[in-house]
Amino acid sequence: YRTGLELTAVNLQDVRPPPQVKDAFDDAITAREDKERVQNEASAYANTIIPEARGEAARILEDAEAYRQSVIAQASGAADRFSLLLREYQAAPAVTRERLYLETIEEVLARTPKVLMDARDGNNVMYLPLEGMMSTLPPPPSSDSGAGRTYIRQQPTNTVRDSDSLSDRSTNRRGREGRQ
Repeated sequence: YRTGLELTAVNLQDVRPPPQVKDAFDDAITAREDKERVQNEASAYANTIIPEARGEAARILEDAEAYRQSVIAQASGAADRFSLLLREYQAAPAVTRERLYLETIEEVLARTPKVLMDARDGNNVMYLPLEGMMSTLPPPPSSDSGAGRTYIRQQPTNTVRDSDSLSDRSTNRRGREGRQ
């Protein structure tokens, strides 16, 4: 109004809204406080989640790199093993072929529950771990027609040679390999 007065501050001392608008006034104050609270919670959440996500991403990248290095090392080892095996095979094909066969059979048959033993007279003696097989049997049928029958689940077999012949073979094989 160009009166020459300059207003620098306004200080309201006892502000009481009229009773008709008191509820709206309280709602406005509560909304402002809720807004500030939610903003503070969102900032705190962002400050915890972002570093965790960055750390998780770094961990995943490190795991991937470790896996990559592991696969490369395994492939290099397998290639080196094959090269050495090729040299052995070229020097003594029959011995290397038999050794590879025995190692493969030993690895495959080591995972089976049955054991076959080769007797000296040529007859195979089979050992069946019946107590282990009986625990894996299906329940007997409910009808009376199957009463008294025993059900045995067929499992793979494992072959083991007579201990004397096996030790003789491994000694002979080691002797032949040592001479090469």
